[in-house]
Amino acid sequence: MVISFDNSLGIHQYSVNLRERHAEILATNLAHANTPGFKAKGMDFRNTLLMLTSNLSANFFCTHENHLDANKTTMSVQQLYRIPTQPDTGDGNTVNVSFERNLFMENQIRHRVSVDFLGSKFRNLTKAIKGE
Repeated sequence: MVISFDNSLGIHQYSVNLRERHAEILATNLAHANTPGFKAKGMDFRNTLLMLTSNLSANFFCTHENHLDANKTTMSVQQLYRIPTQPDTGDGNTVNVSFERNLFMENQIRHRVSVDFLGSKFRNLTKAIKGE
């Protein structure tokens, strides 16, 4: 019997990498909260994930039909500038620290959920292979 990881793991296998990339973008915004002229960036997580999974399902593979090119899964993240949610303080910086912190925490929670889900799936697959 062949095990299909795409069917077993769902989108969580792809969302973990995107969540990590999203955390990097948010952390960069927070690190530059006091940098004059810095423009906060973000990503459209849902559309990026949909684009990634549709590309993968359309044979977005590298050297062998079953090998995934890891570089292509992270390179497709498009960073967008955020529309400022606070009045300009005069230095041109568009980072709203409390907004970025909230997004960062939400992203970390969702990342943890995906990692926990994947761990559970792998434990169950291991049990199935061992016949337990």
